[in-house]
Amino acid sequence: MSESFRTWGLRLLALGIAIGLWINISFEDRQELTERVVEASVSYNRPLGFVILDPVGSVNVRVRGSNKQVRELNPFMVDVQVNLNQTLPGTFSIPLEPGDVLMPDGLEVVSIEPNTIRVELEREISQRLPVVPQIVGEPAAGAVVDEAEVFPSQVLVTGPQSLLARTQSLGTRPVNLNGHALTFEQQVAVVAPDPLIQVIQPSEVTVRVPMRQPAAENEEDEAQPVRPPA
Repeated sequence: MSESFRTWGLRLLALGIAIGLWINISFEDRQELTERVVEASVSYNRPLGFVILDPVGSVNVRVRGSNKQVRELNPFMVDVQVNLNQTLPGTFSIPLEPGDVLMPDGLEVVSIEPNTIRVELEREISQRLPVVPQIVGEPAAGAVVDEAEVFPSQVLVTGPQSLLARTQSLGTRPVNLNGHALTFEQQVAVVAPDPLIQVIQPSEVTVRVPMRQPAAENEEDEAQPVRPPA
């Protein structure tokens, strides 16, 4: 057997051993179990006609799986679903169980913290509320601003019954007077004062801002005849 042949044989043997070790280590890495705590978002299947006040947005879920799968796990891939079957308003304690956690196959739920959340349900109602425009800035050329008008003057909203009972009106996105000296109209979005209040229709209104020049008023006053004293 030549020296070169023996050398190539040793090289191939070393390469085979290296590949075998890599496969073995990689396999062990995939099979080794490890744990990790993930901040999982909480979503709710609420009963029709009810709204949740101050819902819990996330909980900590400890998961177990292979080293590789746990290491590559994205927190957005873990979600806790809460099914609410209540038919009356009130505050309820809802236990969270491993079956409520949605996540990739191959992972196991070790624990959920907290494992119980409080959910407050209230009836959802619809009603119309007036819209008050938000006017900002200063008019140009000394123009005088009269009271702004809104079309339509009311919009349909939905929200918790107690919250709507305390809400007198809705606002709009700012309507800026800067650069305006004449009457103008602007379409703006309606803004709800609380995230639990949803604007159904219309979501935008037209704001008309009447503007006048004080000089014209002075001229009209001067043009009027002066009555002699009686």
